[in-house]
Amino acid sequence: MSSSTPHTQVLVVGAGVVGAVLALELAHHGVRSVVVERSLTPPRHPDLDLLTGRSMELLRRLGLAAVIREHGVDPDSPSDFEWRQGLDQPPVLISHYPSVNQLRGRYAQVNDGTAPVELHHRVPGALLATQLRDALRGHPLVDLREGWTFTGLRVEEDGVGVQLLEVRTGQRHTVTARYVAGCDGAQSTVRRCLDVPMEQLGPAAPHCSVYFRTEDPHLHPRGRALSTIVVGGLTLVSRSDRNSWVGHLPIASDDPITTDPVAMLRSRLGSGLATPEVLGVTQWDDSLAVAGTYRRRRVFLVGEAAHRFHPVSDNVDTSIGDAVDLGWKLAAVVNGWGGPGLLASYELERRPRALMDRELLARSLETRRRFGRLAAAGASREFLAGVLHQETHQVDTMGIQFGGRYAASSVIWYDRGTPPDLNGHRVKPTTWPGGRAPAVRLADGSQLFDHLGRELTLVDLTDGALGGPLAAAANRRGIPVAHLPVTDPAVRACWERPLVLVRPDHHVAWRSDNSVGDWDAVLDHVVGRDAGQLAKTT
Repeated sequence: MSSSTPHTQVLVVGAGVVGAVLALELAHHGVRSVVVERSLTPPRHPDLDLLTGRSMELLRRLGLAAVIREHGVDPDSPSDFEWRQGLDQPPVLISHYPSVNQLRGRYAQVNDGTAPVELHHRVPGALLATQLRDALRGHPLVDLREGWTFTGLRVEEDGVGVQLLEVRTGQRHTVTARYVAGCDGAQSTVRRCLDVPMEQLGPAAPHCSVYFRTEDPHLHPRGRALSTIVVGGLTLVSRSDRNSWVGHLPIASDDPITTDPVAMLRSRLGSGLATPEVLGVTQWDDSLAVAGTYRRRRVFLVGEAAHRFHPVSDNVDTSIGDAVDLGWKLAAVVNGWGGPGLLASYELERRPRALMDRELLARSLETRRRFGRLAAAGASREFLAGVLHQETHQVDTMGIQFGGRYAASSVIWYDRGTPPDLNGHRVKPTTWPGGRAPAVRLADGSQLFDHLGRELTLVDLTDGALGGPLAAAANRRGIPVAHLPVTDPAVRACWERPLVLVRPDHHVAWRSDNSVGDWDAVLDHVVGRDAGQLAKTT
């Protein structure tokens, strides 16, 4: 039996982490959405999700950071990354990463733009999904349909017809939406309906992940540190609960993974491994694929629907960045102030980021493979350590997390000249357009980021608040620009220009000295209304 449901501005397919963040981002800007999710409960996700400090900053805007930190890994727990020839042998190399509280102590007296507002957090994936699903259920602007399966779509000039199946009743529904966001994961049905290919970095190599619990003395006790151990051609990652681990290992294409996961572990780690209790086994490949396009007219791909990295990486940074970027831009268009060029910029900004993240992940994976081959060939500990020092496995990537810059966006008004270099280990404060603005604590102890408006914000460091008339002119045109005069010396010391226009995602859209030039042209450009952008979207 068929029925029709009301029209919605935005329909989100998938209520996992990405779909939930996208819907909450839309709601943050006053836009209603319908979210359809085939499961009635959040997934039983066995992994820990790493939320980097940058992701936590974005979630803080939505009022979620403090809630998420109530659960997860103890902020006093440091992390270790170990390389070993054998499980019963001493480490070849150990990289230490401080705990959240240790980093807080380190940054407590730092206020030069190099200290982040939020630090990383590790939380069980199932718990994170549950927290975000609860936030959806309780939000008046989100219509969450659990137990509804997306089955197909038809894209028209003025909207998208979406076919849905209500699993509990067998009833079929048709929803019309102005825009559709596919947040339905690596095996995305939305992507298949759009016939968008996934472009792989290289031939897919099969892997499996074995989740297990063990009392093995070589792994327990590890103290309070979370550990990653590369040994015997596999990667072991400790989980948040006591004695629980996951082993990621490559397998032959014709090797069945259902036969004996314990034997697979012991074949790599040695027979001395204490008998583990197997909690689960999954299979995947390391193809590191990115969608050929992120958009077909009114339909967008977001998160793992657009790039398949998991479980090579257990962080959701790229996906959360996608959801926030598309969310505020869709909201701007729905609310009438964003032009068509703003939606076109979603792919221009986020797909290059996925390609760059893919290269970094591929390098990390190849380093692990090379280590395993060398160890199997009988290389000495000293030789292996020398190779690893050359490879420089990056544990401290704070500069990369916070220093990402959109270098070829159609909605950034770029400066002439050469942008500053990126420091991979340290946040480099700059307001160069396209990058994240520097985070600074004000004299009253509050964070500058917490004073930014929900839409565009003109941060005004001029004497006499000269940006006021500019913000007023923008608002008369229907473009919401909050005016934020700032006299704090710490901000003036690192923000480089007296007038800086900041987007909802903390990225700098434009900056200038006291000489503004054509303000209307700047506004048209950064909200996707200028003639060049209109030509590219038709």
